[in-house]
Amino acid sequence: MPRSKMPRFKRSAAGFGMVEMLVAMVVLSVGMLGIAGLYVTTLRASNGAIFRTLAVNLAADMADRIRSNPRAGNAYEGAAADNGCVGAAADCGRAEMAADDLFRWSLELAQLLPDDGDVDTAQGTVAVDDTTEPFTYTINVTWVEPAEPQPLSYTLTMQI
Repeated sequence: MPRSKMPRFKRSAAGFGMVEMLVAMVVLSVGMLGIAGLYVTTLRASNGAIFRTLAVNLAADMADRIRSNPRAGNAYEGAAADNGCVGAAADCGRAEMAADDLFRWSLELAQLLPDDGDVDTAQGTVAVDDTTEPFTYTINVTWVEPAEPQPLSYTLTMQI
């Protein structure tokens, strides 16, 4: 085909204009803000999951302590005290061991679970129901998370 007979195309547009570029930037910015918001939400949820897992593990830790000293009974409802019942040379009675268990457990609670900044709000309690056979122990762990308006808690009930 000779050159003169080839169809000619008109060039009406030669790239993007300024308005199109600005619209594309706005759409991209909104999308990036959405991704950043999703990332922050994911971080908060993963921190909450970590604290809940720690609470379950701490309650199980106290349950193991009670299982290793089953005849202490109501002593686990008493006050915590550092009786130095750790190590091979320690010679503690059942009640002393229970008080020492509560003391060490309360230190772990304060160290691992979050607080509200003013006071250590991570608390653990043990309630013993000696009217049942075997005894029923209720272990409760309470803590405050920054994103939650109310304190959270985990309760474990067991019979020994």
